[in-house]
Amino acid sequence: MGWDNASEWMFSWNEDLLSEKPAPCRPCKENVILLTVLIQSILIIMSIVHRNLSRLDLNLLTAFDAIYTERSVTKAAECIGVGQSAMSHNLARLREALQDELFVRTPSGMEPTPRARAIADTVRNLLWTVQDKLLTTRSFTPATAERIWRIGLADNIESLLMPPLLDMMLKEAPGMRIQAIFTDGLRVLEALDRDELDMGIGVFRHGGNVHKRRNFAPDSYLCLYDPKQITLEGPITLDQYASLPHVLVSLRGIFHGVADDALSLLGRTRTIVMTTPHFLSVPYVLRGAPVITTLPGTLARSAASAHGLCVSPLPFELAPFRLSMLWHSSYDNDPAHRWLRNTVASLMDQMHT
Repeated sequence: MGWDNASEWMFSWNEDLLSEKPAPCRPCKENVILLTVLIQSILIIMSIVHRNLSRLDLNLLTAFDAIYTERSVTKAAECIGVGQSAMSHNLARLREALQDELFVRTPSGMEPTPRARAIADTVRNLLWTVQDKLLTTRSFTPATAERIWRIGLADNIESLLMPPLLDMMLKEAPGMRIQAIFTDGLRVLEALDRDELDMGIGVFRHGGNVHKRRNFAPDSYLCLYDPKQITLEGPITLDQYASLPHVLVSLRGIFHGVADDALSLLGRTRTIVMTTPHFLSVPYVLRGAPVITTLPGTLARSAASAHGLCVSPLPFELAPFRLSMLWHSSYDNDPAHRWLRNTVASLMDQMHT
């Protein structure tokens, strides 16, 4: 790709970002408070004795809360959906685990002991936390959601995807923001694993076991030139393509692309007079010099429309390429992330149609 250098990745790592150093930490009241809370949390975690907790079944706490609420073993069993004998068995296990009678049978029902009253609120809060944090399906409403999406992509995809994506977000999800990151494809997997990116978009040759991929429609290549600089009648011919000077987008600065491989099969060569890692600078180069370039079709047509340039099909066969979206599997069931993936996929499909 380079465009026209498919032997390279679509990304280029911004070394300026890598060289940035965090600002020195300044002691302040907020930092002291945060540090205190962190230390307290660590001490709480360290104080958990897992062997003791393993003896207490969560179902027993559910039984305790039901009996405490209903003041009846029979009604508690009906509330949970178990038999009365099973509920009585749970109560016996609770009494053994907590070393307390917990509930005493009276004419008005099962009366809680002082020990039961003391732990009732704690048990109720614990059950509520489990239900809310572990069992409740996470909801997502774009109109009220707030999130920063970190998307790794090259400038050619950014120029095509970001305008419609940002426009849609401003209308439907105003609390969301986008951080477009110019990322090297060789490091995109590492960035996903470190949770430095929410997704990467480009041409990927591989992915790890913990990564998910969604392919987009294939794209082909086109020639792009300025008719004020170069006069061509009809589609460019093979002789013209080989004789005209070329600008090549190469992220590594290599004067060789996939078009050169195709030409060599025909016994032909071309002259590359300039390489650049930036797709978006190419149209300006074409307008200032009698050179041509080979770019992805979608980008070439967009640049032609925006800069008054012309496109032409290649005078030889060149295999199409396919962009895809890559993300870490830990976000696969995240409702917000799923919404972003579907939105990006829809916009990418629209570009190709």
